[in-house]
Amino acid sequence: MPLDATTQLVTLLGHPVEHSLSPRIHNTAFRAQDVNAAYVATPVRPEALGDAVAGLRALQFLGANVTTPHKEAVLPLLDEVTERARAVGAVNTIVRDDGRLHGDNTDVAGFLRPLEERGGDALAEAPMLVFGAGGAARAVVYGLLSHYRPERLTIVARRPDQAEGLAADLADHAPDGALRVSSFEEAALSVRTSRLVVNATPLGMAPDRRGQTPWPNPVDFTADHVVYDLVYTPEETRLLREAAAEGATPIGGLDMLVEQAAAAYRQWTGRGMPQAAVYDALRAD
Repeated sequence: MPLDATTQLVTLLGHPVEHSLSPRIHNTAFRAQDVNAAYVATPVRPEALGDAVAGLRALQFLGANVTTPHKEAVLPLLDEVTERARAVGAVNTIVRDDGRLHGDNTDVAGFLRPLEERGGDALAEAPMLVFGAGGAARAVVYGLLSHYRPERLTIVARRPDQAEGLAADLADHAPDGALRVSSFEEAALSVRTSRLVVNATPLGMAPDRRGQTPWPNPVDFTADHVVYDLVYTPEETRLLREAAAEGATPIGGLDMLVEQAAAAYRQWTGRGMPQAAVYDALRAD
C-alpha cells in the first residue's frame, strides 16, 4: 500500500532498535489487511525519551511500541497505564486516543497465549521456575502468578539482589510463600520438581549467545515438564532441543513475539492480526 497523506504511523521507541523484527511483523499485517498504516523503528536515547513521547502526541501517531531501555521510564510520561503494566512496572505498547496516550504491557498476554493453546490449564497451581530477573522475567512472573497461582514459583538469577527485588515487587500478587529465589548453583531440585520452566534470559539468542543455555543439565527434564524459551532467534534453541529430547513439551519464543505483537495490533487497529502471513514473513529468511 503506497504512503499518502492519510497514512497513520506507528513507531518503536528503543535504543538500539536495528535488530527489531517489529517493523516486519506489523508492516506485513498492515499490507495483508489493506490497513493504511506504516511501522518504523526509531532509535531514541534515554535523555530524549520525553521529547519522543511528546512527538507521538504532536504528530498524531496511531501508537507505539516501547523496548529496552525505555519500558519503565516511559510510565510517568503517559496519561493512563493499565493495571497489568503498573504491576509489571513496564509499558511496551502505547495507544493514542483523542490526544491521550494509554500505556499497556502486552508481553503478559503474549507470554500466556501459547501456554493456553497447549492446554496450560493443567498447570494451575503447579510448581514453576523462571530463569532471569530482568524486564522479560517481570512480565512472565506477573502473568504466571495472576493466571495460574502456582504453589511455588522459583526465580533463578545470577544477581540475587535483582531476583529479591522482583519477588518483593510482585509479592502482593502471589499466594503466601509461593515466591522463592535461588542461584543457578542451587536450582537443580527446583528445576526437577517444576512442571513449567521458563527461560527469560538472553542465553541462546543468536548471534552472540547462540548455543548457550541457562540449564546445561537436560537430564533434569522429563515428560512432565513444559519448557518455554523466550528466545526467538533461533526458533529452536539448545534449551528446547535438549529438553524435547528428554520428553519435555517445548514452546519457543517466536510464538510469544507474535502474540504480544498481535495484542498491540488489535489495540491500534481493532482487528485481529493475520498471523499466518506474519509467520511466513518471519520464516522467509
